[in-house]
Amino acid sequence: MKQRYLKLVKGTYRMLRHRRLRHRPWWKSLTKPLFNKQLWIPCRDTVASGLALGMFFSMMLMPFQMVAAAIMAMRFRVNVPFAVAACWISNVFTNVPIWIAQVWLGDWMRKSLGFPMPGFLTKVHFKVPEAGDLNAASFLLGMMVSGLVLALLSYPLVHLFSAIMPHHLPVIRARNKALHRIQIP
Repeated sequence: MKQRYLKLVKGTYRMLRHRRLRHRPWWKSLTKPLFNKQLWIPCRDTVASGLALGMFFSMMLMPFQMVAAAIMAMRFRVNVPFAVAACWISNVFTNVPIWIAQVWLGDWMRKSLGFPMPGFLTKVHFKVPEAGDLNAASFLLGMMVSGLVLALLSYPLVHLFSAIMPHHLPVIRARNKALHRIQIP
């Protein structure tokens, strides 16, 4: 598994540094933060944060989810491949069940919990054949809440996985060295 991951990372890294692209100034400014090797090495903290970020963006109904997840991963300095790979949860086959669950969650939150929504969103309705009348406010609320819930669940699950199998996701080595220097007088 580790070798396949490294092969994928090296291939992506090589593709982003293609000889036709690497000399262009706009491409350099875009990819310079991306080439920080710490963003590509899997360790417990960066993988947990990257997966949480990717899970949040996988629930959003927007084009180019992976691009948004990669940009935010670079900005927050978390693992880029895990953030991008988590966006693959929502695809052509899983989108419809995800959307139905998001509408149901939003409806439940609005009706049972009395969650207030802006007036202009509550007036927007979509007629979907064989599904009925869908409200935009319920869908947006369900989309945001499902993204937050999955992000909040994925972070401790990665840490639990790392605690059970520490050889698969090590702790950051630089942090260990810094802690070691602090403890020794």
